[in-house]
Amino acid sequence: MRLILLGPPGAGKGTQAQRLVERHGIVQLSTGDMLRAAVAAGTEIGKRAKAVMDAGQLVSDEIVIGIVADRIDEPDARKGFVLDGFPRTIAQAEALDAMLSEKGLKLDAVIEFKVDNEKLVDRIVKRAKDAEAAGQPVRKDDNPEVFAKRLQEFASLTAALSPYYLKSGLLRTVDGMAPIDEVSEEINQILAEAVSA
Repeated sequence: MRLILLGPPGAGKGTQAQRLVERHGIVQLSTGDMLRAAVAAGTEIGKRAKAVMDAGQLVSDEIVIGIVADRIDEPDARKGFVLDGFPRTIAQAEALDAMLSEKGLKLDAVIEFKVDNEKLVDRIVKRAKDAEAAGQPVRKDDNPEVFAKRLQEFASLTAALSPYYLKSGLLRTVDGMAPIDEVSEEINQILAEAVSA
């Protein structure tokens, strides 16, 4: 089972990705984590990424795709994976499709979390207050101003992915504002249909 979760920050992708990992025995692939792991492991692509990052530049799509390609070849990814936070652009989506195709693989579904941006900001403010009350560190991106900027970035960059995946017949949507268990149930139904198709 190979999936992409699409949606703005705070939509609940991370929570649902964890549930998918537990339920289906697949791995969650976060490009940030994979980049750090590749750099730490000193792989060929990790060395290239480190040089770019040390120069204070953004890692190219080619390097990110290389890291994803290496990661999905690992034994724990044989059952499948869920990509969270990648692809972010059409160019990345096309490169991902090409790389999977070379490996004889394809995506099973792309699940988009539909949300109300105003309510999403409220959700983030609440998450920050809850973390503070529990004595836990508050994520630096849980600041309303920073968060609003991330939402704008998402809208300008990533929103174009919905039509791209809709055209390929892979896109399904869930109500990201619904309670967590309802969202999980909706995702499980989508996956049951995707697997039986």
